Amino acid sequence: MPTVKDKIEELRSKNRKAKLGGGVQRIDAQHQAGKLTAHERLEILYDNNFYEELYQFAHHNATAFGMNEKELPGDGVVTSVGAIRGRLVYTSSQDFTVMGGSVGGIHAWKICQIMDMALKAGAPYIAINDSGGARIQEGVDSLRGYGRIFYYNTLLSGVVPQISIIAGPCAGGAAYSPALMDFIIMVKNTGQMFIAGPEVIKEATGEIISAEELGGAFAQASQSGNVHFIADNDHQAIAIAQTLLSYLPANNTEDPPSLPSEELTLIEDESLNRIVPDDSREPYNMYDILQRVFDPGTLFEVHSHYARNMICTFARLNGRVVGVVANQPMEKFGAIDIDASDKSSRFIRFCNAFNIPLISFVDVPGFLPGVEQEFGGIIRHGAKMLFSFSAATVPKISVVVRKAYGGAYLAMSAKSLGADRVAAWPTAEIAVMGAEGAVSVLFKNDIKSAADPKAKRKELIEQYKEQFETPYVAASKGLVDAVIEPKQTRTYLSVALESLRNKRDLRPQKKHGLIPL
Repeated sequence: MPTVKDKIEELRSKNRKAKLGGGVQRIDAQHQAGKLTAHERLEILYDNNFYEELYQFAHHNATAFGMNEKELPGDGVVTSVGAIRGRLVYTSSQDFTVMGGSVGGIHAWKICQIMDMALKAGAPYIAINDSGGARIQEGVDSLRGYGRIFYYNTLLSGVVPQISIIAGPCAGGAAYSPALMDFIIMVKNTGQMFIAGPEVIKEATGEIISAEELGGAFAQASQSGNVHFIADNDHQAIAIAQTLLSYLPANNTEDPPSLPSEELTLIEDESLNRIVPDDSREPYNMYDILQRVFDPGTLFEVHSHYARNMICTFARLNGRVVGVVANQPMEKFGAIDIDASDKSSRFIRFCNAFNIPLISFVDVPGFLPGVEQEFGGIIRHGAKMLFSFSAATVPKISVVVRKAYGGAYLAMSAKSLGADRVAAWPTAEIAVMGAEGAVSVLFKNDIKSAADPKAKRKELIEQYKEQFETPYVAASKGLVDAVIEPKQTRTYLSVALESLRNKRDLRPQKKHGLIPL
């Protein structure tokens, strides 16, 4: 008869065996592929390498195709809870050494259980994806499992932050769970994400493309926009996740974590007065402004490889977390296109869901013209920005740096869309359209009948600029609260943000708004 000591030793033996996953040879193969194991990733992710594993001894109940003879430690996924920088986080980490991390019924059940715990505890959820996809041997049980995962992703959406790290293959239906989450971090060379792989595409369409070109990190970050952050390896991916969490609240009832200071740091940076060129057609780098206005070293950009004409970044102002949306004149002159609309709308809605104030820096000549943009639905996509800013109830502050033309100006959180504070630099040009276009419409006949049409056109453009392309017309109508020197921007934003700390914005009761998708 076994003693208590024997039973304890048996438990220890089972624990050691479970930690080995698919065995030493498969762990070695994982390392040779440049990947960490499921357990190693969690040890790096959590404080002091400590986490509590849940459902370690859960076992599949499949019997077909010889499955009744297979023992799959943890059923190919490690589910856990622990602290990251002192804050509670729930995690699922797929184990590629166990049947390729394939998703069966119990595998999916474990993930759903840990997501349900995150939901009830009001704590972030991180999924580390490294899986060959559905476990074919389990048939519809695998499909049902995926469906439940997608359902829980939707339940958690807007309640707790969800972060996906793609550290291995993530193909077919498996890709939809990350797509339903808030942020995707992908590891270069080892992470891949696509619905149909290269072989399927070759069979279906005759197109030839490599797996990396199709579903690799750079392709998914720059082309499709599915991936928000690119990491060089597993270690960096985990570091990005840790940093990202430092900007986010645990759930939608809390404010984001701030780094409190004794007083507002109201620094006036004279160099801001010299950044915008005299020639309004000349671009400049918007990062030069953002880096001088916000707390040093706190810009944490999202989607940096995608739609580069729009900047979406977290930052801190006097220690308080904010979300920044800014046009980038260095790319497409800062014009808003379909991709920029989608990128910014998603970011705006995330910030609003998690109580993160929004600050806009505006230098936009308009929506990007072109047949491709029109047929691609720029009207519908641009409307997402109008909807997102209008629906946002967090503090909203705008700074008009230079161009602010037409509907694109409104889409960057104008006063009429509910912005709480709007400041303009003296270089601001707030108008329905640029002077050249406006003069062509308003003074078409005058220019035609002039003795020197070219000179007349130039004269009228200058007159229009002096009369309308200034911040003072908008200020006279209450659409701009203050015209400030560029060097005063940090001071203005600091005071405005502090004054809006207790903002309440009540909206009509409804199930949800219908954003144009």
